[in-house]
Amino acid sequence: MRKAASIGLAVLVCIGLAKLGPAQSTDPISGVWLITREVFGNTQFHRVTLKLENGKVTGAFASGKKLEGTLQGNALHFIARDGFSTIECTGTISGGTISGKFVETITSDPKDVWDNPITATRMPAPRSGPPQRHEFRPTIFYREFSASPPPVLRIWPGDTVHTTTVDAGGVDGQGIRRSLGGNPETGPFYIETAWPGDTLAVRFTRIRLNRDYAISDDAIVDRAVDSNMAVKLKDAGNDVRWHLDRERMVATSERPGDHLKSFTVPLRPMLGCVATAPGRGSVPTGDSGGFGGNMDFNEIVEGVTVYLPVNRPGALLFVGDGHAAQGDGELNGNALETSMEVEFTVDLIHNKRFSAPRVESESQIMTVGLGGSLEDALRFAISGMSQWLEQDYGLTPSEIAQVLGTSVQLSISEVADRNAGVVAKLSKQRLVALAKKQ
Repeated sequence: MRKAASIGLAVLVCIGLAKLGPAQSTDPISGVWLITREVFGNTQFHRVTLKLENGKVTGAFASGKKLEGTLQGNALHFIARDGFSTIECTGTISGGTISGKFVETITSDPKDVWDNPITATRMPAPRSGPPQRHEFRPTIFYREFSASPPPVLRIWPGDTVHTTTVDAGGVDGQGIRRSLGGNPETGPFYIETAWPGDTLAVRFTRIRLNRDYAISDDAIVDRAVDSNMAVKLKDAGNDVRWHLDRERMVATSERPGDHLKSFTVPLRPMLGCVATAPGRGSVPTGDSGGFGGNMDFNEIVEGVTVYLPVNRPGALLFVGDGHAAQGDGELNGNALETSMEVEFTVDLIHNKRFSAPRVESESQIMTVGLGGSLEDALRFAISGMSQWLEQDYGLTPSEIAQVLGTSVQLSISEVADRNAGVVAKLSKQRLVALAKKQ
């Protein structure tokens, strides 16, 4: 882990120096640079801020590591040292980009030398003009969270997108199959200026039903049943079709049986999947993690803001898996699965990351813990909420424990998939007495 972190810092330095833009000939280096590096087939991304004075280059990585070097004509050279390694970086500026390499020698083993090419570009300047509203009609849907699919739309922070999703089985608002099943997603949307190390904020201004039926089933997931219940449910797993009354906002079973003829379910449209592309590889759209994904949290409804990490350039936002309603945990393994009309606005928090996905409503702040067991998910949820209280309110560990012990609410958000989900919630009313950090 130390070696990887050290190398990453070195790359930032090199690229920043190498990526000077000729269009800014009076000061081709000063500013924020974005570095891409290939290490044994793996792509790494780094951000570095550089400053040029009298031919001398200084700067720092987003992690805080400092660098020093020189710029002579279009040739860049710098050296960065810390307790783990010494890095010598050389680069050439051409056509507004930097290409070069760095050679890193590990302090503890001088024979361990890393020699890798790098490239760098400047952070794009903010767009001029007002935010835009985009109408996007999806024609293809993806069944993995990944950086591999080409972006369906490039948007800027502040922009709004109005679009639709298909249901978990791939059926759209007109009842037409558009994809194979398995939570096919709308997206990915590329957000300009989003870079690894940032946080993407997605505010959902509209999550609405766009058809009059949903599909679920009559099973209960294995995590939630004992042996007696499992025997009783041995013939379960049959599809259940629900009628969605969009005027009364209730659902009723189309074949309710003798005891459920008067049973109705209040509708509360939500999205089961909201995700950014993970840092490496691809993840099936039935799975979840720190990038979000198939969280199946029934409070991701109209009006909330979801905060997710940017792991790849552009963030690459996916949305899908609409539910007309869902109880805590998604006990059936399906909710009331349906297609959806969705509108969202995006923003960025630069150079800030959170340890768990966050959700903010008008009345609550919430952290989503996802892990292989409910205990693991609980730990991630509490860790995420502790970080929120420390970052935004400056609370000490003792103060955090006192607030959580007296005021936190916990809900089980997910038990249907590989990862379980636990959500920690705090009422904003409880937090009014706490002064926010400036």
